[in-house]
Amino acid sequence: MCGVIQRGFFVALCLLLTASAVSAQKYNPDMMKLGARCDDAAKVFDEIMAAPDNAVPKDLLDKAEAIAIFPGVVKAAFVVGGQGGQGVVSKRTPGGWSAPAFFNIGGGSFGAQIGGSKTDYVMLIMTEGGLNGLLKDKFELGGEASVAAGPVGRTASATTTPTLDAGILSYSRAKGAFAGVALKGGTITPDNKDNQMLYGMKASDLLAASPNGEKVHELCRSVPTTLSKYSSK
Repeated sequence: MCGVIQRGFFVALCLLLTASAVSAQKYNPDMMKLGARCDDAAKVFDEIMAAPDNAVPKDLLDKAEAIAIFPGVVKAAFVVGGQGGQGVVSKRTPGGWSAPAFFNIGGGSFGAQIGGSKTDYVMLIMTEGGLNGLLKDKFELGGEASVAAGPVGRTASATTTPTLDAGILSYSRAKGAFAGVALKGGTITPDNKDNQMLYGMKASDLLAASPNGEKVHELCRSVPTTLSKYSSK
């Protein structure tokens, strides 16, 4: 009896080790970094929404066509004209939120909230025009789609705020302070090298997929899962 149990344990252990080895070989280090980027974006959004009195208003979230999250954008990169930061964009679909596509942000004047050494940015894409802009190779903030500083807190009403006409509502968090911020002249470009690596398609194809978007990659489930916690409509 003991021998049977021992053999069973040995077989189970071998199967577990084999599965772990296969999983480790499944993704290369670059793909794992993309998973970490998604996790960082999900964490930033979760932390911002943890304080309802100082967060993105839910009624605005429920009206957003898509959400862009750029964690840890470096101020110095804008000064020298280099790449500012990397993030993800997820589009609302009938079944929830789409697989997050990878984008870069850089350039332009990013207002007073850029004061921290690293700043997290969240953008609510409120209109089809704003969403269509993201499907292009280069999207200038404040160009085709107007960008306004988003209202903050549960008392901010999406029916009375004058920023409702804006195609994009933008927010920033630096040194723990979260506020709406005007983004002017910056650009958002798809990181299609990374999109191709993980999905085998460009960001425009990924975000244009319908009716429920492409299947979410297991490395990036944290983004749509987190967004669904706060807006599942």
